[in-house]
Amino acid sequence: MAETILTEFKDGIFTITMDHPKVNALSLKMVKSLQGAFKAAALQRLARIVLLRGAGDIFSAGQDVYEILNAEGESYRKHMLETYNPLVVQIRRLDIPVLAEIHGTVAGAALGLALACDLRIASEDARFVVGFLGIGLAPDSAVSLFLPALIGLGRATEMAFTNEPITAQQALSWGLVNRVVPPHTLQTSALTMAKSLAKGPIHAMGLTKRDFNKAIYPHLEQVLDYEAYIQEIAQLGAEHKEGVKSFVEKRTPNWEIC
Repeated sequence: MAETILTEFKDGIFTITMDHPKVNALSLKMVKSLQGAFKAAALQRLARIVLLRGAGDIFSAGQDVYEILNAEGESYRKHMLETYNPLVVQIRRLDIPVLAEIHGTVAGAALGLALACDLRIASEDARFVVGFLGIGLAPDSAVSLFLPALIGLGRATEMAFTNEPITAQQALSWGLVNRVVPPHTLQTSALTMAKSLAKGPIHAMGLTKRDFNKAIYPHLEQVLDYEAYIQEIAQLGAEHKEGVKSFVEKRTPNWEIC
């Protein structure tokens, strides 16, 4: 396993930790390693739950923007089809529960990964940011599906358009997370929750997950494919160029020049 991802299997809990300082940015290497980790979890016949977490002070800031700059000319659609789209499908198809342990910021593609998980426990300092429009892109990684399904279209639209962070308490009241705990108790609380779930009827949980996928996300793969198509359109726009340039220059984007 690449050093950007750490895995541990103990007492039926398969823990996957994103470890890419400083902000656990999702590089190509990390996403491929995540795919490998979830494949390993699926093949571990004694695994009863997956716990997804981020090392350090943050869950993940999303796609590594500097990697985007270094890959100028690469098709975003091709990138999505090889990275986030299959990873999101992996998480949803895994027949055991997946619990996300969230602290600090979760943004962009990382938000999609967190929302793809079955359950989310967050610390009081957690902040959920849609993020994509900040660099002139549209949501991907199934955020366009998961976020409205969980918090409603109106709220999802406002959060996407304004790029304002959703606080942990807002996330709890809106149904975006299942539990909120003090930061110093997050790891212990997540592990306790994972152990409790691991003692339950895991196979029935897997079947329930299939039911929910069919009822709520029956068009997941089509949505992911369409997001990739839309992202390629956004990639070619002046707003994306200004968004990335302003990000690098650490200034507010001037959308009016686009």
